[in-house]
Amino acid sequence: MNASKRLRTSPPIQGSDAGESGILNERILLLVFESIKWDLHTLCAMASVNHKLHAIAKRLLWRELCVYRAPRMLAALTNGAPNAPFGDSWWTLAKLMFYCCGCESTGNFKVRRPSPGHFVKTSRFSKTSGQSFLSKKCRGDLLYVSDPCEHPTGENEDDLGIYRGVFRGFMKSRTRACLIRRQVELEKRVRCPYCGFRVWSMTSAQLVPKSAARRLGSREGGLEYFVCLNGHLYGTCWLVPLSSDEDNGAGEGADDEDEDNCSDDDEDGDGDDYDNRTVAEGSLSSVGEEVAEQWSTN
Repeated sequence: MNASKRLRTSPPIQGSDAGESGILNERILLLVFESIKWDLHTLCAMASVNHKLHAIAKRLLWRELCVYRAPRMLAALTNGAPNAPFGDSWWTLAKLMFYCCGCESTGNFKVRRPSPGHFVKTSRFSKTSGQSFLSKKCRGDLLYVSDPCEHPTGENEDDLGIYRGVFRGFMKSRTRACLIRRQVELEKRVRCPYCGFRVWSMTSAQLVPKSAARRLGSREGGLEYFVCLNGHLYGTCWLVPLSSDEDNGAGEGADDEDEDNCSDDDEDGDGDDYDNRTVAEGSLSSVGEEVAEQWSTN
């Protein structure tokens, strides 16, 4: 083939390194995933093909997935600079957004049998909910927390709720400063299921506000949650069944609390919540189950 007629690749996109990845044109991968609306299972399958594609996904594609799925939340967490490095990795944030870590018994929370981790079909992260998990002295922090993932435990028993969240700029947060000032010890045997770092028990630290139980629909003292050194939050609670009257009353209280805590959230018509109802609709594929198993051991 004439040299002048050879196909030329486009220059690497910002943040990519075509020479190291072995992919001549990473922009093609972006276009492909944009066309399928960043399907989570397809991305997981691609990332497991070989080490080179795994590296591209970890360096570039997981970030693009997070930005596509939760643009407002990511803009808030990164101060409007989504191309900047995020915490320990974008892959970890993607895992937190799309994966329920399951539950085992801890010192402050007992369950009869462990609940395994799994992909979530729906997720809703809210900074208004996050405010309910912060003590009064830490209300200046920005924290997004998901609605609890409901796990039935059996007849005549409360359902198990498993939830997760993430801080913005945890290293400079008031919550971290408070934990250090109180000399709260890190848990010896518990590790963050999302990044593997050590964690603080907010229950042991006596930093769980009463508003957290109200937000979750749980009894006071019926929950436990941890915060890791990277600012990932995860925890469990017992979800109290509500009658129709109690449900109405709880809804009114929740609306009042939203208005008090964040009265200007929706002035521009752009709320603070992230609704992820298209992540994994329907049953999990075999690829999804395999990746969920890998995520549970990482």
